Amino acid sequence: MNVARWLSRAAEDNGDKPALFSGKKQCGTYKDLHEIVGQASNWLKGAGINPGDRVAIFMMNHPDYLRLLFGIWFSGAIAVPINAKLHAREAIWIIKNAEAKITLTSGQQFKDLQGVSDFWSDDVKLIDLSENTLQRLTENRACEPVLPRASSDLAWLFYTSGTTGRPKGVMITHGMLKSMAKAYFIDVDNVYQEDAAIYSAPFSHGAGLYSIMHVLKAARHVFPESGGFQSEEILDLSEHFQSVHMFAAPTMVKRLTAASKADGREPKGIRTIVYAGGPMYKSDIIESVDWFGPVFVQIYGQGECPMAITALSRKAVNDRSHPRWEQRLASVGRAQSVVEVRIGDPSGGSTVEGQPGEIMVRGEPVMSGYWRNPEASKKALAKGWLHTGDIGYMDHEGYITLKDRSKDLIISGGSNIYPREVEEVLLMHPCVIETAVVGRYHPDWGEEVIAFIVLNDQMKHLQKEMDEFCRRHIAAFKRPKGYIVRNNLPKNNNGKVLKTELRKLLENSSILR
Repeated sequence: MNVARWLSRAAEDNGDKPALFSGKKQCGTYKDLHEIVGQASNWLKGAGINPGDRVAIFMMNHPDYLRLLFGIWFSGAIAVPINAKLHAREAIWIIKNAEAKITLTSGQQFKDLQGVSDFWSDDVKLIDLSENTLQRLTENRACEPVLPRASSDLAWLFYTSGTTGRPKGVMITHGMLKSMAKAYFIDVDNVYQEDAAIYSAPFSHGAGLYSIMHVLKAARHVFPESGGFQSEEILDLSEHFQSVHMFAAPTMVKRLTAASKADGREPKGIRTIVYAGGPMYKSDIIESVDWFGPVFVQIYGQGECPMAITALSRKAVNDRSHPRWEQRLASVGRAQSVVEVRIGDPSGGSTVEGQPGEIMVRGEPVMSGYWRNPEASKKALAKGWLHTGDIGYMDHEGYITLKDRSKDLIISGGSNIYPREVEEVLLMHPCVIETAVVGRYHPDWGEEVIAFIVLNDQMKHLQKEMDEFCRRHIAAFKRPKGYIVRNNLPKNNNGKVLKTELRKLLENSSILR
């Protein structure tokens, strides 16, 4: 079944309900949304798009994004959403790799892509969708019905962030999206018609994936006028709409908490914030829960198994009465209902309880492979399991705690050191607001631990004070052997710290010892 059929169902049952908003301004009902999506499908067919063709979207968050995404699916084509923060050359590489026939864009993204004039042709079209252009392109066209698709047919080419090389196109099918939605309702949260989903995180990633469940339930879809994440704007929209849902990266949660506390107003209107996409340190989530209350749910997923590996429930995030509440809060939860998860040893077998290893997953939402990359697909899906590349362990209750990416593991003197464990300790210091730990070559020990830190206040004797602080919390061999103070840490477009860049910076940085 074509996942876009859920929009048709919502329009049939709730056609008069509000669907889209730009800021606080309503842009249409579900009947309106269904009509323009069907007209967009008709226009795409007229532009030469056939079932199975790829259509790229490279634009900031905007109500048109949702219309275009479902219009592509209505036509039976495959959507290729591209993070709007990418450089034009990076976007071009994805468009070329996907062999997209049409790229839909607007604003600065259109100008940037237009500047690469040697790429575009009659066979590879660039369409500028500035304000009201979509309405002009689709007016007076018939509303095409949704084209039938099999569960195995591709719906979305999701390009990985590419922090260690060229991104790979994850092949996401209609069946994977339906399985993801099913798991959301079982393991993450419910969705109600009165809910308002605010899309402040990139719609090309988790925020866009979660729009599917909100369409099915005929909820409201709110696109901030800024086109992205601004804490004050989100707090204002939440108070206005009430019963708000958001998908947010941990850095966004931290910024939202800081802004709300600085404003001094009691936060209102947020029902659920699902956080994922990077490490949420224990001290940060405790502070956020204390301020916002029981609104948080954590999920762990990858593009290769979108949003659907584990979930840490609202109850587990909020509970302070359980004897192991801190260990649970530091975890990413338990396996979602549609997958099996195990911790693998180097041979691909299972580790013993509590022993770190690679997190492996299989089930309906796991990809069949990477787009036209059989070698990478074979490696990632060896022996029928998705090898996530993440290191973690599972306790006796099934809670999984992430340690680090396998490539970030530090081995010093034959002992494994997981950077996240050290980072958790450093963040307990009142002067440290952000940190990232990496390994550096050492002639005797193999590697030594170096910490990049962002401070909110200066320390006269940083090395001595931090050593004394760490001595009270972690083993000596895990303590950083040097510190590099930064104003900020380099991040990719999804807010993840780029440790590859930090390792490069080590070559030219002055280390405090």
